[in-house]
Amino acid sequence: MPRITQEDKARNRRNILEAAGRMFRSQGIDAVGIAELMKEAGLTHGGFYNHFASKNDLVVEVYGASFAASLGSLARTVEDGSGQGGAPLKRVLDGYLSTAHRDAPDGGCPSASLVTDAGRHSVAVQSAYAEGVEGYLRGFAAEFLREAEEKGDALDPDEARSRAIRLLSEMVGALMLARAVRHVEPGLSDEILRTGRGRALD
Repeated sequence: MPRITQEDKARNRRNILEAAGRMFRSQGIDAVGIAELMKEAGLTHGGFYNHFASKNDLVVEVYGASFAASLGSLARTVEDGSGQGGAPLKRVLDGYLSTAHRDAPDGGCPSASLVTDAGRHSVAVQSAYAEGVEGYLRGFAAEFLREAEEKGDALDPDEARSRAIRLLSEMVGALMLARAVRHVEPGLSDEILRTGRGRALD
């Protein structure tokens, strides 16, 4: 039997993380068993422990990787500056509260799709979620401060952080509500997204 290479091992680990990210978002952490997860990743059940000491360790890594990807997207949007879609935070808001994001519960930002599970799991999982939230708050607050400076306005850093908390809370709450009712009240779901896009930055 050929020996597995380091490249193969890295690819297999990546496949597990990607499969877990999709399944945890769409089904919830507790609903996903290791055997089912490994099958989705195209690997055997027993191979799981070659990569992770426990399911909890996997969950922590999924949270970290998911937020890293999401925060990277936020950073790129901010770096691009204002464009046809408006100021960076407006573009972030519009993308977050879009029907495409709502209708992809197995992808997108973990702030909404993994929030409920975070509060039900270990301190390590909650810490990984909290770190991701702080990343968003820092990014939002910094952009509020940059926008204020660009306009010649004075904005206290504490006020910028308060605005960041309000913005993230409204985004996450609106997306969760829109997803919860989209199959039975699609019009209401769209209304929630539309109102959030129009008012969260007021």
